[in-house]
Amino acid sequence: MERICLFPGTFDPITLGHTDVIDRALDLFDELVVGIGTNSTKTPMFPVEQRIRWIKDIYSHSPKVKVVTYEGLTINFCKEINARFILRGIRGIADFEYEKAIADVNRMMDSKVETIFLSCTPKYSTIASSLVRDVLRYGGDASQLLPEKVLNSIKSTI
Repeated sequence: MERICLFPGTFDPITLGHTDVIDRALDLFDELVVGIGTNSTKTPMFPVEQRIRWIKDIYSHSPKVKVVTYEGLTINFCKEINARFILRGIRGIADFEYEKAIADVNRMMDSKVETIFLSCTPKYSTIASSLVRDVLRYGGDASQLLPEKVLNSIKSTI
């Protein structure tokens, strides 16, 4: 049975923290689906098409990485794509408590889908997309926060 894993998020934008988790998870799964979820409580800074393009560009060398968008419950989307695993990056204790609650509810809804937590590499543990958006919004230097392809793309549109 193929080990398909969903890494859900808004990826607005994809950060070095996200790529750290993806890169380290690649050896664990046969296929890693980066799922850009629609969150009704968030207004994205970047259009979904741009976020898809960034992820595809970054992982163009890796046939294991797929990028899709989805709406609704993550656990239901796992069923659609036959994912038996959900990947979540953990920056610290607060992330763990929040993510564990979600994992517990997901397990109640479908006990066949397991959530895998990967802790971030320490140098990326403070990076959050919301902080990156603030840095970008106010003209700060995001070079230590974003993959080069994303940074170059944003600079070319400014």
